[in-house]
Amino acid sequence: MTNSLDALLSELYVEIDGQVVPARRGRGRRPRLSDAELVCLAVAQVLLGIDNEHRWVRFAYCRVGHLFRYLPNQPGYHQRLKTAAPLLAQAITHLARVSPAWCDDPCLVDATPVPCGTSRETVKSLNRPGWWRGS
Repeated sequence: MTNSLDALLSELYVEIDGQVVPARRGRGRRPRLSDAELVCLAVAQVLLGIDNEHRWVRFAYCRVGHLFRYLPNQPGYHQRLKTAAPLLAQAITHLARVSPAWCDDPCLVDATPVPCGTSRETVKSLNRPGWWRGS
């Protein structure tokens, strides 16, 4: 599990860093966790189905912490995610477009049985003489 998770996060980081996150320009101190690393962590959180940020940060420290130079604590992670919302939207759009299913026509199938003709009014009207009754 760890090797495939490491490979997934490595590929995800390369794709996000190369295609989504613009190159950083300007002066100033660089953040300890880059935007590409932050987006990679957020997408991995969704892919692994962990909906609680506190639980995700604990999981990240234990399982994927060796892949990142720095992992923020939960309040810092939440604050960075809020400010990076447009970047996250870009990343999700990009990942959806490069997925093989992007060009497929959606086919929604629902086989839930729906009861028909069971209301009191319908039953009364079907019992009148002259109406066709399916045998």
